[in-house]
Amino acid sequence: MHALQALGIELVELGEAQLDALELPEKLAQAVREAKRIRSHEGRRRQMQYIGRLMREIDAVPIRAQLDALTGQSAEAAARHRRLEALRERLIGDDGALTDYVASHAGADLQELRTLIRNARREQEAGRPPRAYRELFRLLKALETRTAAQG
Repeated sequence: MHALQALGIELVELGEAQLDALELPEKLAQAVREAKRIRSHEGRRRQMQYIGRLMREIDAVPIRAQLDALTGQSAEAAARHRRLEALRERLIGDDGALTDYVASHAGADLQELRTLIRNARREQEAGRPPRAYRELFRLLKALETRTAAQG
């Protein structure tokens, strides 16, 4: 019963897009959305009890599996983002890193990468807004996506 209550709390804490991605029974989905709107502590507590009662009537295993897959994707995306940020910092800090990167990514445009890296360095030195810095990240993300699709 406590596991079902915890699952109900996790469902209420999800964003709308994530909640829509889950295939919840209609009554449960409506109850979760209603719980998100309730601000009163006592009203929210009663709504959570109602969600718990609904969860006892359905099979929670598929919902748990969908939720785990959803949060796993988010963790995967966050790890990918951190990896790309670290790569960008290496490229800006070390000229040899660009040679290594281009060797492992055959479709990369060397000239465009050099230009963005040079401009990002200048922006950092001058204290200007990080336009090229962000553009370099977008390019690295696109290259990784293209490489993953090919391989």
